[in-house]
Amino acid sequence: MSKGRLTIPTDESFVEGTKEIIEKWGADAVRDCDGTKLPENVSDFGCKVYKTYFLARGNNDFAYSHKEYLQNIALISERYMAETDEVEIDPLLDYYEEQVEINDDENSVLRWQVFDRTSGEEVKTWKYDGKTKKVKVWGAEKMHEYTLNFFAKSLWDATQIYNYNCNGWTVRKDRDIDPVFPVAADTMKSDLEKWLKDNPQVNVVRFTTFFYHFFLVHARGYRHQKYFDWFGYPTSASPTMFDKFEEEYGYKITLEDVIDNGYFANCFREPTKTVIDYMNFVEKFVTQKVRVFTDLVHSYGKEAMMFLGDNWIGGEIYGEKFKDMGLDAVVGSVNSGATLRMLSEIPYLKYTEARFLPYFFPDTLFDDDFCVKYLKDNWRTERRAIMRKPVDRIGFGGYLSIAAKYPVFVESVGKIADEFRDIYDKISVVKPYSSVKVAMLNSWGKKRSWMTHMVCQDAPYQKIQNYQGILEALAGLPVDVNFINFDDVINGKLDEYDVVFNYGDEETAFTGGEVWKDPEVTSKIREYVFNGGGFIGLGKPSSVQFGGQYFQLASVLGVDEERGVSIFRHKFNYEKSEGHFITQDVNGETDYGNDLLNIYALEGTEILDIAEDKYLGKGINAGHVKMAVNKFGKGRSFYATGLKYNAENARLLYRAILWCADKENSLKKAFSTDVYTECSYYPEKKLYAIINNSDEERKTVFYDIDGNSCEYTLQGGQLIWIEK
Repeated sequence: MSKGRLTIPTDESFVEGTKEIIEKWGADAVRDCDGTKLPENVSDFGCKVYKTYFLARGNNDFAYSHKEYLQNIALISERYMAETDEVEIDPLLDYYEEQVEINDDENSVLRWQVFDRTSGEEVKTWKYDGKTKKVKVWGAEKMHEYTLNFFAKSLWDATQIYNYNCNGWTVRKDRDIDPVFPVAADTMKSDLEKWLKDNPQVNVVRFTTFFYHFFLVHARGYRHQKYFDWFGYPTSASPTMFDKFEEEYGYKITLEDVIDNGYFANCFREPTKTVIDYMNFVEKFVTQKVRVFTDLVHSYGKEAMMFLGDNWIGGEIYGEKFKDMGLDAVVGSVNSGATLRMLSEIPYLKYTEARFLPYFFPDTLFDDDFCVKYLKDNWRTERRAIMRKPVDRIGFGGYLSIAAKYPVFVESVGKIADEFRDIYDKISVVKPYSSVKVAMLNSWGKKRSWMTHMVCQDAPYQKIQNYQGILEALAGLPVDVNFINFDDVINGKLDEYDVVFNYGDEETAFTGGEVWKDPEVTSKIREYVFNGGGFIGLGKPSSVQFGGQYFQLASVLGVDEERGVSIFRHKFNYEKSEGHFITQDVNGETDYGNDLLNIYALEGTEILDIAEDKYLGKGINAGHVKMAVNKFGKGRSFYATGLKYNAENARLLYRAILWCADKENSLKKAFSTDVYTECSYYPEKKLYAIINNSDEERKTVFYDIDGNSCEYTLQGGQLIWIEK
C-alpha cells in the first residue's frame, strides 16, 4: 500500500507522539493548528510542512494601535415599536459587546439608515447621540416598527472567538485589519515577507483565509450565534469599500442593499443587481490583493494554499476571478458528499485537500466508540463522492495529542487513510461512467456549485433537510452534475443536458422567485421538455403566484399547489398508481423530509405517492400528492415534495433521473441492485468498484456495462474492485 496524501496536525508539545502517528497513518505532511506552534525540529519529521498564516488577523500590535484600519460589519438594530411620535434605538442591543462596537465616524454615520419596517419606507428624521450611542427618531408613526442600519467595527475575529471559548484560551484577542486601507495592505505585505524569511522550514503557506470572514456574529454575552451565514458578505462592507464601489460602478450602494430587510442578502434570497455587482466587486478586489501575496509566497519557493472557511469571503472558488489568485491548493472541512464534491471540483489548482471530521478538539473528541462511529459514518458518506471525483489529499485538524488517547480511533484513521490512497491510486486520473448529464437550475448557477441549500456548510436545519438530501444523493450517483442559472436558459444552454432540476422553497434563489414571470424563461423550458428533455422539480419548483397558477411549469410537472385562491375549482386526480419504474426499489414509506401539503395532480398526471387527508379521507378534493410523474410532448417530468438523504431515496432519485431522460435501459449498466450498495465504473481502466454504504453485510447482484451479472456479498463498509 502506498503512503502519503495525508496531512496531520502537530505541535511543539507532541513531537515523539507525532512521529509514531506518522508511521501508523503513513502521513507525508504536518501542519499547525490555530493556537499551537510547530516543533523547532519539524523538518526532522521528513514531511512536507504546512503552517497557518493569517493576513487580516496577524498583527495585533498594529490592529490595537490603529483602530481606524479595523474591519467593519454591516448590521441592523433590533426592531423598536413607536409608542409615541418618538422612538429611541440602541444599535448594539443584543450584540456581543466583545465582538463589535459602533462605528460612529462621520463617513460611517452619513451612510446609516433608519427604516419604518411597517411601511417599508426610509425615514430621514433622526439624529445620532455620540454620548449615549443611541439614535432618536421623531415624527414616528405610532405602533410602527423602526430599525437602524449601521456600521460596526469588528473587535474580535469570529473564528478565534470560538477557539478561545472552546479551549479556554487566555491569549490576546485577535483583531482583523482591512486591506481596503493601503496602510493596512502594506502592513500585511511587509509582515508576510518577514514571516517567509523567518520560516524557511515551511513548504506550504496555509492562508486562513484572506480578509473577510463569513457572516458570524454573536449575541450579547456570547449566549449564542446571532447570525451565521457561510456565504454572507456583510463583513466586507465598510464606508470605504462602498466609496470604492461607487467609483467603479457609477452608482450608490446603501447599507440596505446588503442588509436587505434584515435578511442580509443571504444565498436563499433572490439576488438583486446591486448585490451581484457588489459581490463581483469584492471578489475582484480580494483577487487583486491576494495575488500580491501568492506571488510573494512563490518568490520564496513555497506553495500558497487557501483554507475554504473563516475569512474566505470574496475568494469565490467557482467565480470568474478565482483563476487569477495564483493559488496552488485549497483545503476545506468536509462532512458530506456534497462538501467533498464542492472541494474536489474546484478548477485551476494543483491539488485539493479535504479536512475530515471529527476535529481533534475536546468538545468533539472525547470517547473512543463515539468518535470511531463519527469517523466511519462520515467516511462512508464522503467515499460515495470520492468515487465520482476524489480530492487529492485528506487530513485532520486540532490537537493530535487528544486523538492519540483513543487507540481504536487511531487504528480506524489508519485504515481509512489506506483505503483513500488505494482509491486515489486507481481512479484519480480517469473519468467515471455517467449515464445522464443533469443541470441544477437556480439563480446562482455555477457560482454556487455544490453549495445549494447550505447555511453552515452541512449543519442540519429542519427547513431544508428535504432539499439538502438531493445534492447529497447526487454526489455519489453515476450522473454528470452541472450548475446553471436563468441566463443560461435564455442563452440556449438547456439542450446540453438530459435532465434539468429546479427545487427548493418559494421566493428563494434556488427556485427562482420572480424570474418565473418571465415568459422567455418558461417558454424555453417548456420547449426543451416538449422536444424530449427531462425535468425534475422538488418542493416548490417554478413557484410564483402569476397567471392563474402557482407552479409556472404546472403543465410540465403535472402538479400545482392549492394556495387557497382556487378552491372553487374541483380537482379529480387522486388515484395512486402502482409498480412504476421509479419506485421499484422503495421498501416502505418514502422519507420526504419536511411535510408539504396541498399539492394536487392535474388530469393525466400519474401519482406515485399520495397522503390521504386525515380529516376528509379519500375522495374529490382530498389528499396531498407526494410524488408524481408526467409526460409533456416528447419529454418527461418527475415531482416530489422533497427527498431526505438515505440509501433508498438516492436509488429512487437515480431511477427518476433515468426515467425522465428516457434511459430506463441504462439502469442495469455498471449497477449494484442492493440499495445500500453502489457501483462505479471507470471505462479507461475497465475497472468497477462496489461499495457497501451500511454497517451490515449486504448481498447484491452486480451488472457490468454490458448487462452481464453476478452476485457478491459485501461486509459492512466494504469496498471491492472488479476488473473486466
